[in-house]
Amino acid sequence: MAAQLDLDQLQTFLAIAETGSFTRAAEEVFRTQSAVSMQMRRLEERIGRPLFEKDGRTNRLTEDGERLLAYARRMIRLNRETLAAFDDNRLEGQVRIGTPDDYADRFLPEIMARFARSNPRVEMSVVCEPTVNLVEQIRRGQLDVALVTHDDEKGASEVVRREPLLWVASANHAVHEEDILPLAVGRPTCVWRRSAIDMLDQMERDYRVLFTSWSASVIIAAVMSGLAVSVLPECALRPGMRVLTESDGFGTLPDCRIGMMRGHTSQPAIVEALVRHITESLDNISLPAPEDGASFDFAAIGFSLRGRRQKPGTMAGW
Repeated sequence: MAAQLDLDQLQTFLAIAETGSFTRAAEEVFRTQSAVSMQMRRLEERIGRPLFEKDGRTNRLTEDGERLLAYARRMIRLNRETLAAFDDNRLEGQVRIGTPDDYADRFLPEIMARFARSNPRVEMSVVCEPTVNLVEQIRRGQLDVALVTHDDEKGASEVVRREPLLWVASANHAVHEEDILPLAVGRPTCVWRRSAIDMLDQMERDYRVLFTSWSASVIIAAVMSGLAVSVLPECALRPGMRVLTESDGFGTLPDCRIGMMRGHTSQPAIVEALVRHITESLDNISLPAPEDGASFDFAAIGFSLRGRRQKPGTMAGW
């Protein structure tokens, strides 16, 4: 494989993967359908593997196509960042982003690093608040973009990522076996709290709310010390936590949906650039779930909180 990959072919490949159609992809890349088909034949010849298979009227990626997808995204992204770094007309200004602190801990490093590399002249101002506060700040024009926990009742955010919402307890205690289940949850407006209580009511499981707080530190401390059970999305899990499943008597909860909101802004180009980086970053970030009933061990998957100072903050769904 001495020949280089063609970035135009990879861009077309990404368009097909995202739209599921050669016709719609042709519209996206401003080419004819026959030109798109020719590009993909040449790309498959270059890779030496079939990349697509028909699934009714759509084109589905093969296993090799899925493998190429991750590399193609990285190559196109790096190409864009390289060009931006040498662009004398690149964006300048300030952008304000809000996120709950548990989302910030998991997602912001990737988002900030990628955005800063592409837009070194843009100052990013970050606010960590609970979702309910961020929604209000978006409405008041105090934020340009916010990552929030999506709520169907409000319906104001665009869902950009889904994660399992999980029952969690301390791996070193058996608090989940108590006759009356002690809970550590958010305020009554919390989406995750409502999901947990609805499920416990369906299960006819007795419970009492032992701790109520917007603070991530308070809830996590209650869980880790073996005082209560809580619910957290996958991204907020910590070492030493046990994920409770149906085998422990706990029903499956609805997914946590992470939404994005945009405020009114005088710098739409900067906001659009940040939104694109957020979407691409969230697509890149993955975290495998632990095995049923096991302690959640970040070290085993290359992610560790050792040596990192955890600041008090607010839970995303609250």
